[in-house]
Amino acid sequence: MNIKKTVLAFILCVSSSVAVAPAFAQGAKQAKEISIIPQPLQLTTQSGSFILSAGTKIYVEPKNEELSKIGQRLAQEIKAVSGIQPELIQKKPKKKDTNLIYLTLQNAADSLGEEGYTLSVKTNQITLAANKPNGIFLGTQTIKQLLPAKSTSASIAIPAVDIIDKPRYHWRGMHLDVTRHFQPVEFVKRYIDYLAMHKMNTFHWHLTDDQGWRIEIKKYPKLTEVGAWRDSTMIGHYWDLPQTYKKERHGGFYTQDEIREVVKYAQERYINVVPEIEMPGHALAALTAYPELSCTGGPHKVESKWGIFHDVFCAGNEQTFTFLEGVLTEVMDLFPSKIIHVGGDESPKTRWKVCPKCQARIKAENLKDEHELQSYFVQRMEKFVNKNGRTIIGWDEILEGGLAPNAYVMSWRGTKGGIAAAKEKHYVVMTPGTHLYFDHYQGERELEPIAIHGYSTLQNVYSFEPTPTELSADERKYILGAQANVWTEYIPTKEHVEYMIMPRMSALSEVLWTPAQKKNWEDFKVRMQQQYKRYDAMGVNYSRSAFNVRQQIKVDTLQSMATVSFATDAANVKIYYTLDGTEPTSSSKAYTQPFTLKESATIKAGAFADGKLVGKVSTKTFDAHKGFSRTVLLNTPAHPSYSNKANLVNGLKGSTDQTDGHWTGFLGTDMEAVVDLKEAKSITKLNTSFMQNIGYRIFLPAQVTYAVSTDGVNYKTVKVITNANPNAEEGILKRDVTAAIPATKARFVKVTAKSIGVSPAQYPSAGQKTWLFSDEIIVE
Repeated sequence: MNIKKTVLAFILCVSSSVAVAPAFAQGAKQAKEISIIPQPLQLTTQSGSFILSAGTKIYVEPKNEELSKIGQRLAQEIKAVSGIQPELIQKKPKKKDTNLIYLTLQNAADSLGEEGYTLSVKTNQITLAANKPNGIFLGTQTIKQLLPAKSTSASIAIPAVDIIDKPRYHWRGMHLDVTRHFQPVEFVKRYIDYLAMHKMNTFHWHLTDDQGWRIEIKKYPKLTEVGAWRDSTMIGHYWDLPQTYKKERHGGFYTQDEIREVVKYAQERYINVVPEIEMPGHALAALTAYPELSCTGGPHKVESKWGIFHDVFCAGNEQTFTFLEGVLTEVMDLFPSKIIHVGGDESPKTRWKVCPKCQARIKAENLKDEHELQSYFVQRMEKFVNKNGRTIIGWDEILEGGLAPNAYVMSWRGTKGGIAAAKEKHYVVMTPGTHLYFDHYQGERELEPIAIHGYSTLQNVYSFEPTPTELSADERKYILGAQANVWTEYIPTKEHVEYMIMPRMSALSEVLWTPAQKKNWEDFKVRMQQQYKRYDAMGVNYSRSAFNVRQQIKVDTLQSMATVSFATDAANVKIYYTLDGTEPTSSSKAYTQPFTLKESATIKAGAFADGKLVGKVSTKTFDAHKGFSRTVLLNTPAHPSYSNKANLVNGLKGSTDQTDGHWTGFLGTDMEAVVDLKEAKSITKLNTSFMQNIGYRIFLPAQVTYAVSTDGVNYKTVKVITNANPNAEEGILKRDVTAAIPATKARFVKVTAKSIGVSPAQYPSAGQKTWLFSDEIIVE
């Protein structure tokens, strides 16, 4: 190793261990001038800048076509911003040459690995060095971020910097589901471009499911002739009942030539495309085309709605394995990826339990049950894939019944599956729904387009740590990295896809690239201001939810007051608010610190920049009614998961998300709550709020009874309401059950809400215990 390599190796080693604080302090200072996402391992500013001009040239090493192509692309990108297209010269520059950008694979530090690079911008020359073309390409993404965000005719000065950079994780990925809603090749390429600009290297392409088969398999033409199309598509949310459908044929598929085109496009950007072919579940599109591969023999249909379905590939039928081996043979011919995704998730055992062939297979293979039959299924497919020089990866359900010997695991149901797999010395990709499901809401539900469920803000994504602390040093090496998943049940258009992934992809890129000790949320928010300008210049339909104001209202029941605080996920904004329900403007009261409320208020808050509203206005209501912060006695116990009885008199109402912390829940029982007002007061109105979400077995009460008392012993019934849902609505909703009564003096208010007990016969949950949820008892 020469002296330069030794010095660079030493810097890399030190910068990723103890000498972090000074480097970061400098990085935070530089963020105002230089905005690079993900944050480099080490960045040092120098004096001066490199001025682009008509005479600027790009030099690449001779006889290296890869570097030549990267240089040509960089020249085009410089032209798009400046109007100047540097000439590409395939030779090493001379020492006296100036006004040049040099892409070289010489003299790079060994410790940079395959994807690291060094970038030196001086007044007369830019030098980008790496061990491999991968690193050079990634370094050009940094050069792009040193250029203006949008095209300009003004002179462009690239600030003088020295950067040493390499990624933290090997697997830095994004997933895209094209089965629920098909996307054309042009958008798939644009999606890959988004990965490239964020220095990601893995594109997980979800190609088959119950709602459509999207890849041409020449041996089985019916897969696309039949399985690629459905006759209608669910509209609205799955739990909006009755379910409604758009009666329009939807579908499409990628020809093998188109697949090759996309794979080549990704390879040119050093992105590996991992195909996913679902098995043994999520197979109805395939079973519709070839019903003999199911346990029942069909007929089946390509599904119009979302969910988990009982019909899966028959594990006792030899034809199933012949079919899947044929499919995977063609898949492996199209995709050079070492890793092939075989799904393995959400596969019900209903059909297998009564299928003679499956039961015969269990007996013949000495398997314990249907879970071990799934393990047999996955392991058999793994042997075939391994024989062809590839490795399978599957969702963490493949752990059930015994993990295939060489399989990688994608941990989506939290991180526990990944931890278990790593302890068994299996490689893991973390993708927990808590942080990395980009089909989840990224702001308050009332301000967002419909999503499947969940809540993951920009800050929530940024806070994710892929390597669990529960793992030993040796086990941690099995954590390959992480990816975000984009399931498209509720994401029908490319514009909506962009809305869901941006800017959260920027946060994820830093999680995966930048050392954990160099991450800083406040600094990231500042750098995102320039990133938003890049999005604008690219025409990206990104979400501005980060600019929305999150309101936190903390109730102090002892002091009978509430403390209100505001926050956003954006930098350089001012928050203005009102308390009377009017829309805030830049002339409204400015938020500087948390404040207290003792009177009822409708709080509206918005973030402003340059005097203009930059997000949506958020609204919360605080109701300091007569029962606020008083004592509540529950004569029927709440469920332990939703047992905070103070929620019933905290002055706050919940959203349509039962997990938002505002709801008190009762499972299979009635609610009887008594509010003690401490002294007799005149009461003219009583109100209780309830939730309905039939998909989660949450139903409105069958009857609500209000009674009052002066002594807490003798109660007088003042109102009985027998229908909380007079219009028989079946969607996800909240309902106020209100009783206006003649003025009555009382100290105690009793609310009895009668549960329907069990789910009615017309619903999938028929016969199961139902939930009763209440969030506030208002006494006026």
